[in-house]
Amino acid sequence: MIDQIRRVLVLSSGALLTLVSACESQKPKYEGPYAAEVAQAVPMIEKAVGLKFKSPPKVETRSKEQVRQFVIKQFTDSLASHDITGQEAAYKRLGMIPDTLKLQPFLTSLLEEQIVGYYDPHSKVLYVVDGAPKDMAQLTITHELVHALQDQYISLDSVQKIRDDNDRLSAAQSVFEGQAVYEQISIMLGGSNIAINLPGGWDRIREMIRENQGSMPIFAEAPKVIQETLIFPYLSGAEFYRNYKERKPGSVIYQDMPVSTEQIIHPAAFFVAKDNPTRVTLGTLSNATKVYENDLGEFETRLFLFQQLNDQNEAVRGATGWDGDRYAVVNTPQGQGITWLTVWDSPVEAGEFFHIAGQAVEARYSTKATSGSTDLVKKYAARGRTVQLSTMEIQGRPAVIYSDVPAGANPNIIDPAQVTLKE
Repeated sequence: MIDQIRRVLVLSSGALLTLVSACESQKPKYEGPYAAEVAQAVPMIEKAVGLKFKSPPKVETRSKEQVRQFVIKQFTDSLASHDITGQEAAYKRLGMIPDTLKLQPFLTSLLEEQIVGYYDPHSKVLYVVDGAPKDMAQLTITHELVHALQDQYISLDSVQKIRDDNDRLSAAQSVFEGQAVYEQISIMLGGSNIAINLPGGWDRIREMIRENQGSMPIFAEAPKVIQETLIFPYLSGAEFYRNYKERKPGSVIYQDMPVSTEQIIHPAAFFVAKDNPTRVTLGTLSNATKVYENDLGEFETRLFLFQQLNDQNEAVRGATGWDGDRYAVVNTPQGQGITWLTVWDSPVEAGEFFHIAGQAVEARYSTKATSGSTDLVKKYAARGRTVQLSTMEIQGRPAVIYSDVPAGANPNIIDPAQVTLKE
């Protein structure tokens, strides 16, 4: 969901800090603040990742006000502003964030709360916030130095400029953050992965990361979709990267990147039989004007279902089999709405999503399908809205269309004949 900036997740638990091994003292060979910390971390990162820095990383400090201005800048340029406005409208129409939430100022405050340091791929500098506690600064430097190394082998700046493909960007962020988290923990454990892979070891690390995030007041009050999309690249990304190291030892992950959250969530979709998503083009819309378009991916499809049903098993079941999607925020003569096309691996999985998404609509609007509904089309009318779920085949593929528009507007916005599906 958050496309404009990579977040810093600081592992500040004392239990983790006690696991840091004593390293042989090294004479700093770097200039500037934190030169000793950088000199100590660089060889350990190079050994863990299996790549050498092509040029020495740069580290500088920034005041809290400078960090605030950096965060604001990420959200206020024309492209970022367009994305945030579009995503805010989409998630409100899907019932995933409150109608009263102003996304840009909320995210600014949230990221200010999170950031102790960050690597800026534009300036190629790692920044640490003035006055940061020494232990947090050291952890952040290790984490962000991994990003600096990544940027020397695959341009993080170019990856972050992926437009209108939220799912692919989430997958890429999962690689970058997952690798940084995994290798950071490995270094903290003295360069050994044994403790990470012990039964229950990774589960405890997951719990500690969530506890750390939950202790931050603004994050703790964030809607579920924001919390989970912030955490996903770190936790699920680290698990994906652990799988990658075990299955492809010695390989460079940047040369074979996952392209969907489905591939992050389901190892078989990447490592066994690579299941790349179907690319959906909606074509010309009817009865409405497009304002913004993007995709959710399997992970955020789960979140859409979980938001209303509060049932993790049903949310997972309803999203499993996802193979591609595209939504459009639209303006109708009666007001704003959304239309969303999902493509599925099989008719059975499309049918499960159709059924479970219907339950989500009923839970959200406290209503039942109208008498005009059929086995293929469900219609709902409540709170001044019309919601329609339709299941069908498009170009031989099972698909479901979800539309939520103001009462009186025509929900038939996507014309299946205009849709293009590309493997």
